[in-house]
Amino acid sequence: MKKWILFGISGLIIIIAIVLIVGISNLGPIIKKAVNTYGPDITKTEVRLGDVRISIFSGEAKLNDLFLGNPKGFKAPQAMSVGSVFVNVDEASLAKETVVIDKIEVVRPEITYEKARGTDNFKTILNNVTQSVSADKGSAKRTTEDGQGKKVLIRDFIVRDGKVNLAMSLLGDRSISASLPDIHLKDIGKEQEGASPAEAFNEIFAALYQKITSPAVTETFNQELKAMGKSIEAAKEDAEKQLETVKEEAQKELGEVEDKVKGLFGK
Repeated sequence: MKKWILFGISGLIIIIAIVLIVGISNLGPIIKKAVNTYGPDITKTEVRLGDVRISIFSGEAKLNDLFLGNPKGFKAPQAMSVGSVFVNVDEASLAKETVVIDKIEVVRPEITYEKARGTDNFKTILNNVTQSVSADKGSAKRTTEDGQGKKVLIRDFIVRDGKVNLAMSLLGDRSISASLPDIHLKDIGKEQEGASPAEAFNEIFAALYQKITSPAVTETFNQELKAMGKSIEAAKEDAEKQLETVKEEAQKELGEVEDKVKGLFGK
C-alpha cells in the first residue's frame, strides 16, 4: 500500500512539473504578444519587442530588443531602446488573478529626450499613459486567455546603467548625453492588491520621467550646452578673423593688380 502511495505521489509531482514546464514555456509568446499589442494602446506610440527567452527551471525571462517610438510631432527616430530586460516571475501566481513578478531589471536603456514646442517627448508619452489609465478604470474589466485583464504586483523594478541623449533643433547634428540615475521601485501594485498593466506602467514611467528631468541630468546638459556655446562662439570669432584676413589679402592683391595696370598704360 505504501508503495502505491509513493508511486501516486511521484506521479502527481511529475504531472505538476509537466504543467509548470508547459505553462512557463508558453509564457514567452504571451509576453511578446502583450507588449506588442497592448504597449501601443497604452503609450500611443510604436512599441516593439524582439523576442523573449524563458528559463523553464528558474521562471526567469529575458526580453530582447525593446523599442519605444516617439510620439507624433517629434523628429528623433525613437524615445527609448533597451537591449535586455530581465524578468523573474512567480510561476505559482500565473493562474491567479494577480501575477506576481519578483523582479524586473532594465539594463542599459538608451533614452532620447527631445524638447520641442515648449514640451518634450517623454512628457507627451506620460500624458498618453495617464489617459490610458483613466480609460482603463472607466471600462469594464476584460479577461482573456492571454492574460489581458489580469493584475500585476511587481516586487522590485530596477533600471541601471542608462544613458540620456538630448535632442533639440538648435543642436543640429551635435549630441549631448548624460548618465541616467539608477531607479529602484518596490512593491508596485501592492497597496491595491495588484495593479493593471497600464497603472503599473504609469507608475514606472512617472519615475523614469522624474529621473530624466532630475538635477543630475539637467545640470550635465546645461554644462554641455554652455561649453558648446563657448566653442561655437570661439569658432564664430575664428571664422570672422579668417574672413577679415581673406579680405585684407584680397584687397592687397587687388591693389597690386591696379598698380600693374597703371604701369602698363604709363599712368
